[in-house]
Amino acid sequence: MNNQKTVLNVQSEIGKLEAVLLHYPGAEVENMTPKNAQRALYSDILNLSIAQKEYEQLYGVLKKHSQVFEVRNLLTKLLEDTVQKELLLRKICVTENAMRYFDYLMEQSPKELTGVLIEGLPTKVDSLTEFLKDDFYALLPLYNFYFTRDPSVTIGNNLLICNMANKVRVRESIIINAIFSNTKYFDANIIDSGNFVGDGVSEMNIEGGDVLIVNKDVMIIGNGSRTSSQAVDLLIQNLCKNQTGRKHIIVQQLPHSPESFIHLDMVFTLLDTNTAMVYKPLILENTPYKTVHIEIENGKVSKISTATNILAALKKLGIDIKPIICGGNADEWDQEREQWHSGANFLSIAPGKVMSYARNVHTLEELNKNGFEITSAWDVINDKYDVAKAKKCVITIDGSELPRGGGGARCMTMPLRRSDVGS
Repeated sequence: MNNQKTVLNVQSEIGKLEAVLLHYPGAEVENMTPKNAQRALYSDILNLSIAQKEYEQLYGVLKKHSQVFEVRNLLTKLLEDTVQKELLLRKICVTENAMRYFDYLMEQSPKELTGVLIEGLPTKVDSLTEFLKDDFYALLPLYNFYFTRDPSVTIGNNLLICNMANKVRVRESIIINAIFSNTKYFDANIIDSGNFVGDGVSEMNIEGGDVLIVNKDVMIIGNGSRTSSQAVDLLIQNLCKNQTGRKHIIVQQLPHSPESFIHLDMVFTLLDTNTAMVYKPLILENTPYKTVHIEIENGKVSKISTATNILAALKKLGIDIKPIICGGNADEWDQEREQWHSGANFLSIAPGKVMSYARNVHTLEELNKNGFEITSAWDVINDKYDVAKAKKCVITIDGSELPRGGGGARCMTMPLRRSDVGS
């Protein structure tokens, strides 16, 4: 790793991806049984070796087109500093009620400790109380960490550390906060949403899958099972204080079930300056779920009103977005099936150049009709397809195992830098 700092800067969903944070799925994914899959927030257990082969395709494409940072490497580097190591361990052990393991963990080498903090720490059974506990782990494995999108979000030069809705994911945010607070490698203004949580306020949750950045003045935020209205209000206060001019936040309410609707990016993602992938039944049809337009002037909320839908709210702001239908236009069953397998979840690596799973064939057909060439990740990796020469393209990765974790290409990537659109 060079000594030059990476300055965080993301002002859109679609600007050319210059730097990204990833976590290669490892042993933590296998440290799970069908019994605890639900607690781990999975719909099923994964076959790790196949999941890794699929992940290699995502990783390989991104490595060709941007600077890739890996959580595991960054964490190991951080733990080489004894002061940082102690601070991080104390925070984790206090949060997870594991102080009895603190001294043991401090003795581990940076590499060993990285493994433990990600893959889990088995309980030491040396008392009746521990023996009678129904938990094998003192520190649970971070089953979901390959979805790096959720514990933090880059908004301009700000890094929002998310307050996760589920206990099993809290350590992810703590680790990300420690990595980026260490100013040796990154330049970012940290906003820690964990600090928003006042006494007795537990609903202050926000996750990265719910935050979409349209441009420096417009954001879309999902409000559902993982992101609360209170957190959106506090984010607005923190992001907009001391800011002049007009800002806009469009909030989309989401159903709390089924689980495939956990984040906004499972039903709506931007593909280009003028197109978005949408799950039609929720985004374009009449539903009880509101779209709310919040207008902010000179740092203060000036108006809150209801909009017909996200696209209508954007149009009012002069941003004309054409919807492309997840699952294709013809069949509601196809729409439902493909949305379940992250068919609306796209990562843009440049305007009109996106990544998704190969399995959602009706969605890909619809994109093809709209001028997107379809190519495979392996063809990009092996230089059989030139992304730079393409006008618009979808790079597909195999997805039989990875989607079981409940997310797609956008969920698995946390952009740190994007170039400005048009530059």
